[in-house]
Amino acid sequence: MSKESPLKDKVILAVDDEPDVLETIAEELDMCLVHKAQDYDTALQYLLSYTYDVVILDIMGVNGFELLKTAVSRGFPTVMLTAHAVTPEALKKSIKLGAISFLPKERISDLKEFLEDAVLGVGKPLWIKFFDKLGDYFNKRFGPDWKEKDKFFKEFEESIRKSEEGKGE
Repeated sequence: MSKESPLKDKVILAVDDEPDVLETIAEELDMCLVHKAQDYDTALQYLLSYTYDVVILDIMGVNGFELLKTAVSRGFPTVMLTAHAVTPEALKKSIKLGAISFLPKERISDLKEFLEDAVLGVGKPLWIKFFDKLGDYFNKRFGPDWKEKDKFFKEFEESIRKSEEGKGE
């Protein structure tokens, strides 16, 4: 017997300008109440009017970075989910603005697992799991030395690994 998902009955906001992506998210997260928004204005109204356990934002088409600022300021754990903005620059900006994870749309099948970790970790950043699980993906996409090319990533990963080791996790 499988255990119940920690996402059961959680309230999620999914923002993407592509209706099929929103439907896929809703299907992947069928144990949740998923609010869907296809544009910036609708998403902003939802962010200001409701409380969310997790927010999932596209970057392109909906002004995702501006929405990320609002979501983080409201204290909502936020995951960036993108297809066109899978770049080191977008990843860095997501980290700096307070996203807890960054997932390429082609890995949307991993979304439930990442969000379960987000809920269990009560919004703590999932960056160690991100680097461990998706490192090969980004090495292929950006080149094997992408973290060394930008000391921000190298220092960021080292600092989060050190802080996790200090917690005994």
